[in-house]
Amino acid sequence: MMTTLIVNIDNKKTEKAIKAVLDAFGLDYNVEQQPGHTKRPLNKSEQAIYQRLKKSAEEIKLYKEGKIKLQDVTEFLNEL
Repeated sequence: MMTTLIVNIDNKKTEKAIKAVLDAFGLDYNVEQQPGHTKRPLNKSEQAIYQRLKKSAEEIKLYKEGKIKLQDVTEFLNEL
């Protein structure tokens, strides 16, 4: 079974971050441009989310390349 997600993105930075995550997971996706949308700068909350997604995508890439080891879920839960 395949699931299709439709995500409306109105700025390039967020688009790049989402694409990086999808690429890191090896997922296929299509990009459709819709004319008429105006670009605006990211607000502080969006910038924080973008930076976290970017960092996570880079960590996934490094893990796949064998350059880092990711934290075990048990270790993560113990930190909470």
